[in-house]
Amino acid sequence: MGAMASTTRPAPTVGFDLDMTLIDSRPGIRACYLALTERTGTYVDADLAVTRLGPPLEEELAHWFPAEEIAATAELYRAMYPTYAVAATPALPGARESVEAVRAAGGRALVVTAKYEPNAKLHLAHLGIEPDAVVGDLWAEQKAVALREHGADVYVGDHLGDVRGARAAGALSVAVASGPCSAGELRAAGADVVLADLTKFPAWLAGYRDGDADGPDSARA
Repeated sequence: MGAMASTTRPAPTVGFDLDMTLIDSRPGIRACYLALTERTGTYVDADLAVTRLGPPLEEELAHWFPAEEIAATAELYRAMYPTYAVAATPALPGARESVEAVRAAGGRALVVTAKYEPNAKLHLAHLGIEPDAVVGDLWAEQKAVALREHGADVYVGDHLGDVRGARAAGALSVAVASGPCSAGELRAAGADVVLADLTKFPAWLAGYRDGDADGPDSARA
């Protein structure tokens, strides 16, 4: 018993990505792109766009708009976003429970996302998910800035860019196969742990805190 107790890790600080990790933003983003097409007269294939969520908005807009229009179009999209996207976007299974599991363990939960920070906060408030901090407008390795600043031990995300961000921060990369990247792609990118989705996270966290480097079900998603 004593040996087991000595391996218990301190309460962790855990970062979570937002889109396709905590929330299924596809319906809301699709609605916003359809409205953007109507507003601008420039066609955006909304069904295609929502299959490649993760990178910054400007990268997606570059597929549809001339370079000189991207900055203004991104500003318009972000202004339209609360009207079309927030109410249409549900939490993913296990999202609330995962954030609550971190806090129940005495740890801190933060959200670090490429999404425009005010809109990220609107999603979380609408869904009643209450992390200790929210940092937006950071993608891939840039996420390491916020993760280091908050002393994150673990970063949970669904995209190869999230794996890179965790590794750049020196945090354990926990990947969930709930987004556009497969479990195999996430492992190949260097994720330390791959879970099928966030419903597996609370049990994994309990195992991790007990000293299991991977936790139960490190699960081969």
